Amino acid sequence: MARVSQTAERRSEFLPILAAAFAELGYRRATTAELAARCRVRENVLYRLWPDKKAMFIATIRFVYEHSVEIWRRVLDEEDGQASAAQRLLQYEARHVGEFGLYRIVFAGLSETDDEDIRDALADMYRRYQKFFADHVRDHRHGAGGPDAGLVAWAVIGLGTVASITRELGLVSDRQRARLLREVGAELLETSGGT
Repeated sequence: MARVSQTAERRSEFLPILAAAFAELGYRRATTAELAARCRVRENVLYRLWPDKKAMFIATIRFVYEHSVEIWRRVLDEEDGQASAAQRLLQYEARHVGEFGLYRIVFAGLSETDDEDIRDALADMYRRYQKFFADHVRDHRHGAGGPDAGLVAWAVIGLGTVASITRELGLVSDRQRARLLREVGAELLETSGGT
């Protein structure tokens, strides 16, 4: 049993390093030699933890989700009697969207969707993001009308993607990107009308 624990610990230790490497280099340019060098181990150590580079990449896609949700849960644990959980998540993202650069892993993965395993990992990540936020949209509305909470969650995910694109390409200022998420996101949360 100790072996499994050590394996899990090593994976947890290396995942942020692998994520940073894939975010910087993309999937195709990141060699296992480079990944091992950044982890300060030999390649065979990584191959004991993951069968191949693709498995390492898929693990970093999962890491992107887990890292985000870990931060969001800390944000939600902070007391704030004024704003709903959905509003607090939008406010946080307006200030911090893309600051870790992990969206670049997702962008690299989108160019690899001809690989079924990578496509499935991305689809799972997006579904989990959507469910997480949709649950908070429903709570925010307290049963009030408006567009389907699931669709609002997809729209907010779209806003986050656009914000990441504008960051990557330098299309808008940090202040404009924050306003995009804060103001348009708030409109999405508060919009009422038919489904």
